[in-house]
Amino acid sequence: LQKLRFYERYGVEEYYLYNPTNADLSIWERREQELEAVEEVNDWVSPRMGIRFQVSGTELQIFMPDGTPFMSFVELAQLREQAESRAEQERQRAEQAETMLAQERARSQALEALLRERGIDPDRL
Repeated sequence: LQKLRFYERYGVEEYYLYNPTNADLSIWERREQELEAVEEVNDWVSPRMGIRFQVSGTELQIFMPDGTPFMSFVELAQLREQAESRAEQERQRAEQAETMLAQERARSQALEALLRERGIDPDRL
């Protein structure tokens, strides 16, 4: 309640309070000089941001203005792990390609040296 009054005093347009233990969502929006509680918060759309709040069972879902759901922290962590894994695989592929290139260069240089030993100019082939 102290935070609510602080934000009310400093002009916040919307204030949200969510308790994940019991899936309780409370929303206040500015009406003139004070924040007033929103009676029906399920499917409420923020006039400022256009995002929609939906409480279903024990889960709060928040949707972007285009209807796309915001990702949960778990989903974001999974995406990050997948991206890191892909980056590591790509790093390994690049390293492998560099190793193969170095081997091919060494092989090419050895063949050129062999040709020169036999009196053949490899640049004229």
